[in-house]
Amino acid sequence: MEGNEIRSLLHPFLLLLIYERPGHGYELIERLSRLGVPDVEPGHAYRLLRGMERTRLLTSSWEASDNGPARRRYELTPEGLADLESWIPRLAGFGQILDSCLARWFRASGLTERTR
Repeated sequence: MEGNEIRSLLHPFLLLLIYERPGHGYELIERLSRLGVPDVEPGHAYRLLRGMERTRLLTSSWEASDNGPARRRYELTPEGLADLESWIPRLAGFGQILDSCLARWFRASGLTERTR
């Protein structure tokens, strides 16, 4: 996985993906990649999921699979939804800071966003 800055945001990203649609670990890792977070180490993702389950942000249940062993399916709890909702203003603020930083870079460097 690229950079620790993205790794620190896996918690809200996983909550969001599970809010959109419950899923199992490897499926969630694939969905993270499509979100723009590539190369998530499965062990790290599963530790986060188990931790969120211990703190009652998620519940899980075993789901039979047609092509392999049963898999654990994760779902958001009301506490998980409240936690995700608390992340949204922080993520929005972070996005504004990043936008401001990038705009300053482009102004100072004389580059335009299209030349990157």
